[in-house]
Amino acid sequence: MIAPAITNALTIDVEDYFQVSAFAPYIRRADWDSRECRVERNVDRILELLAARGVSATFFTLGWIAERHPALVRRIVDGGHELASHGQGHERASDLDLAAFTADVTRAKKTLEDLAGRPVLGYRAPSFSIGAGNLWAFDALARAGYRYSSSIYPIRHDHYGMPDSPRFAYRLHNGLLEVPVTTLRLGRRNLPSSGGGYFRLLPYAMSRWMIGRVNRVDQESAVFYFHPWEIDPGQPRIPGIDAKTRFRHYVNIPRMDGRLQSLLADFRWGRMDQIFLQRQAVPVHALTPALA
Repeated sequence: MIAPAITNALTIDVEDYFQVSAFAPYIRRADWDSRECRVERNVDRILELLAARGVSATFFTLGWIAERHPALVRRIVDGGHELASHGQGHERASDLDLAAFTADVTRAKKTLEDLAGRPVLGYRAPSFSIGAGNLWAFDALARAGYRYSSSIYPIRHDHYGMPDSPRFAYRLHNGLLEVPVTTLRLGRRNLPSSGGGYFRLLPYAMSRWMIGRVNRVDQESAVFYFHPWEIDPGQPRIPGIDAKTRFRHYVNIPRMDGRLQSLLADFRWGRMDQIFLQRQAVPVHALTPALA
């Protein structure tokens, strides 16, 4: 067992299999309510895994999910976990203008807070869709009352990414804290090292080594993420999707449950708010001279 002194942040993006951005060309948003919802059983399994290890985590939850599964939201909170926002309807921030984005994040925050009976402080953009072209989103989040975001993935990717942004938590000019998903610096490139499809694709030993290196060498908390549908081998297969999307979505899903159990045993884990909001010294970065 690896037992570093550093506590890492375990985060779950609570959305169902039919809501992933890569499926948007194949599944109409208007058809979501007619799809079999599997998110509740999958989150309950995750809650079981966390309880068995005494681990607390942050659940970035869609308002759409919360409205249809309010009891699930309460189980998350009652389990000692942080409830955070993933927006309302899994619309990419880069696809919205300022007014629509503000309405989305405000509605999701209110929905979650009304159900949980406590403040929602954190936000993660669907598909890490805040980047150089829409940095105004940070001001909208601050005005809506969020205290931190985890919306930038500092890698180069065909769907998202801002590779030149800082790798670790930093404060913006408006006071909002941005906590990027963790990367491993190798030469002049940032490599994804903390969850999602990369965690399913790579051998577990590689993921363990990368997270451990961030703890040992960078002396930083890693931010790991995954989705409830990633532990669900029985989810419906979406017909007609292209080969790349099929591979990315379904690769090694049957192995995910076991890998998560190893991950929970090998590292120390906690909630985003308790790890990052309580830090006294956080560097300040201006990603652009004016975000507004």
